[in-house]
Formats: sequence, structure tokens, C-alpha cells
Amino acid sequence: MKDISPRLQAQRAAVDELLAATEKSASVWSQPSAPGKWSPSQVVEHIARTLEESANAFSGKPSKFPNFPVPLRPVIRGLLFNRVVRTGKFPKSKTNKPMNPLAGPATVRDGRARLEQACAAFDRECLALAAKRDHFTSATFGEVSVADYVRFMEVHIRHHRMQIPNA
Repeated sequence: MKDISPRLQAQRAAVDELLAATEKSASVWSQPSAPGKWSPSQVVEHIARTLEESANAFSGKPSKFPNFPVPLRPVIRGLLFNRVVRTGKFPKSKTNKPMNPLAGPATVRDGRARLEQACAAFDRECLALAAKRDHFTSATFGEVSVADYVRFMEVHIRHHRMQIPNA
């Protein structure tokens, strides 16, 4: 099995950077940066949801991520997943409804706790999966490596960190 520790450390660094950015945004915690945009609280909730749903996917539990037909998964993997993993850049896109938070944690402290809990679940399930195999089948992207999935999440988190004022 491939050692995913370096990827998990990079993903955790991205979470820590997001948390540091949120500390600086306490005065605008619940205020969207512009009409139609998310507040720092909503960004934290979105990231927490993606980490939790990834943990669900890793453990074989139902996930709220899109479940695309099998023939479409390689196309989506090529257009989005592989591109993000290769370039380290996340394209402008819309999320699916369950990942689109109407609100988030009430305070920065609550946001930190929420994100820490989600990150712990992600790490736990990711390590358990990686101990068994190097790849898993995503309902969205099809067959992907666990290490690449962690990289995808790292890039996703860094993408959203930049949406927080003063990040």
C-alpha cells in the first residue's frame, strides 16, 4: 500500500491555513463577501461537509456527493478531478445542493470545532481505506487513487481559503 501520510499532511496544512484565515475574519464571520457569495462561516461549513461526505465515501456509507452514471465518471474524472490533481488549481464551478450551505457555524470557535471534527473523520476513514487498498470507486469520479483524492481535497480547501477576506 502507498504511504499517504505526506498527502494527508499537505491536506491538513490546507485546513490549518483555512482556520488561520477564519481567525482573521471574525468581524465578518457571517457576512457574505459579495451578493451571491458565501460568508466565511458558510465556507467552513462547505469544507466540513465535503470532508464528512468523503469520509462516508471512503467507508462505503452513502454520500451526498453526486452519483453519476458509470459511463460519465471517466469524463468527469478527466475534466475535473485529474486536472485539479495535476495543476493544483480548482476551476470556478458550482457545487451540488447538499454541499451548498445556507448557513454555517455561529462563531469562529464553533467553526474551528466543526472543521476539526470533520477533518478527524476524513483522516480516520482515509487511513483505514489506504491500509486496505490504494484506490477506491467514487460515485462522482469513478476509480481514483486514495492519494490523488486527498490531493484533490487539499486543492479544494486552498481554493476556498482564498474566498475568505484577508486570507
